[in-house]
Amino acid sequence: MLFINVVLRMALSITIFLKKTKHMKAKFFLPLLAALLMSSALMAQFHIGLKGGTNITKVDGHSFKDKFEYAYHIGGFAEIGLGEKFGLQPEVLFNQYSTTLDSNYNHIYEDIFTSGQHKVKLNYLSIPVLLNYKLLGNLLSLQAGPQFSILMKQDKNLLQNGADAFKNGDFSMLAGVQLKLSAIRVTGRYAIGLNNISDLDNKDQWKSQGFQVSLGLAL
Repeated sequence: MLFINVVLRMALSITIFLKKTKHMKAKFFLPLLAALLMSSALMAQFHIGLKGGTNITKVDGHSFKDKFEYAYHIGGFAEIGLGEKFGLQPEVLFNQYSTTLDSNYNHIYEDIFTSGQHKVKLNYLSIPVLLNYKLLGNLLSLQAGPQFSILMKQDKNLLQNGADAFKNGDFSMLAGVQLKLSAIRVTGRYAIGLNNISDLDNKDQWKSQGFQVSLGLAL
């Protein structure tokens, strides 16, 4: 009997304590629950990943051949959901562009380019910021936005006396499509350079353009 009385008293004490602290617990747990639900919703619309692929580019100008050359890109991306239809996709890429000098370059820029050099490779750190529009649910999206690029390493073998022929930055506009297959991302884009990347003079305007094909993996 003594044991039963002790148990009953303990149960009664716990019940009274819970009633007294019910309001306080609700004040604490409801905001915490709301924060957890909001974090879960945001995480469901946020992904990061890795990507890489091929650049098919050329530089427009009298100094370069009018043909596309192959290079590559590699980097990372993030996907940020902005509702049911839209999303934001910033990226950080190492971009290599390749182009070929035309035989008439030495008539335009004498003593600037090395006569034995024909290939030009430009290494950029590129930051595209793209707006995604879901065209077919999560399967197919349209992409468009700007790309800011900084020239990382110039081919000094191309230039005599260490002269710098290319500006340190390029601003481009991108447009393309992205196919989403579970965690796989397949992307095709067209890029057009908007500013003159020549740092020599105003004799010739150099502008980049090209295509980019990527394969990515969301983590």
